[in-house]
Amino acid sequence: MLLMTLSAVLVSCQPATDREIVNSRWSDVQQTGSGTITLAYVPSEGFSYYDDDGNMTGVTIELFRDFVEFVNDNYDVNISIHYHPIENFSEFYETVKTSEGGVFGVANVTITEERKEELAFSPPYLTNIATLITHRDVDELENMNEIESAFANLDALAFEGTLHEERLRAIVGASLPDADIHFAHSNDEIIERTAAENRYFAYVDIYNYWRATERGMPVRRHAAADEASEQFGIIMPLESDWHEVIDEFFGHNGGYVESDRYRQLLKEHLGEELADLLLSQ
Repeated sequence: MLLMTLSAVLVSCQPATDREIVNSRWSDVQQTGSGTITLAYVPSEGFSYYDDDGNMTGVTIELFRDFVEFVNDNYDVNISIHYHPIENFSEFYETVKTSEGGVFGVANVTITEERKEELAFSPPYLTNIATLITHRDVDELENMNEIESAFANLDALAFEGTLHEERLRAIVGASLPDADIHFAHSNDEIIERTAAENRYFAYVDIYNYWRATERGMPVRRHAAADEASEQFGIIMPLESDWHEVIDEFFGHNGGYVESDRYRQLLKEHLGEELADLLLSQ
């Protein structure tokens, strides 16, 4: 069980979040005994957000704090975290890709072979369900063969630079050649625009859809189009020397994602029902 002393201190403080990149290498931290690393993140409800008391928290924020606590405790060093919010996913991705040293990124980035050529990944921390949504007025698809007629008057709404955009382009190319592709700047915007009028179809992560239904928003999930094979990882610059120690953290004491602490984080920040669904994947 990881000690929670450092996490408690970090959660209670307002973190620094300017645009500076601070990137101590692991080799330098080992030599000097201290350093500062940057955590870039895309704000996301449940995963990286400010709570009602103004404290930064969420599944990936607390997971990363646990990693830093593990390193501090096991290597007798003093690492601090510099928080770097980036609203745009493409900018976030490029920021980490083009950085050096101790720069990490959390935005529920799917691990793919193509991205492994540009970035280093931690072991996976979550298996995601990508789900296709529309306004509630669209009847649920029983199978994907119905999409050409059911979505005939709809356009695609994509979060640019994500795998969801690629999925939507594949649907448009295969079944809906007359559909236009529009872009949103956040998952919240996708949900809001899809719920506002019967005009769009979009892919979102299951937790975005789940949150929307909890708020009573009129969106429909088309489970026939679910994709549950992708896994999320923390990203690092390709030549980062932190990958071995983050692998050690994830494998420690039977595996972080198998720990009670990890399950607690999912249930606390995502809710028990959604946490159980994701843990079952």
